[in-house]
Amino acid sequence: MIEGRKGPPENGFRQLMMAAVDDEISPEERAELDAALAGDPKLRDEWEAFKRLREVTRTMTTREPPAEVWDSYWEGVYRRFERGLGWILVSLSAIVLITWGTWEWVQEILADTELPGFIRWAVLGLAAGLIVLFVSVARERWFARKSDPYKDLIR
Repeated sequence: MIEGRKGPPENGFRQLMMAAVDDEISPEERAELDAALAGDPKLRDEWEAFKRLREVTRTMTTREPPAEVWDSYWEGVYRRFERGLGWILVSLSAIVLITWGTWEWVQEILADTELPGFIRWAVLGLAAGLIVLFVSVARERWFARKSDPYKDLIR
């Protein structure tokens, strides 16, 4: 039967038909397909439909949109790029400043030798946890904003 093809024989012949439509079939497979087409009118009708579909898709062309559509498209791309870059810079700068401020605060507390060690470690853990949570929530909000179906609603 059909080498390397899985499923019932009909699926194998469908795969052969698709390969034949794309001119990716060996002479042996072509002979096998021709024999199957000669013996099965239903399969022959399907083969004709495949050939018509191939002809339609090969002669298909796309219409070029008007210049105004392209202008508004590129304006939108530039606008999204500029705003995205701006938000990235703002976010990174805020993270750096918050991290620096927190680090300075933590260093001040860690340098205070009058505080017990477990309190200083607790403050360090609290600061690290707050930074991680802040970045996590900010990132989640940033990505959720893109897919929020209600973002454009005016209340």
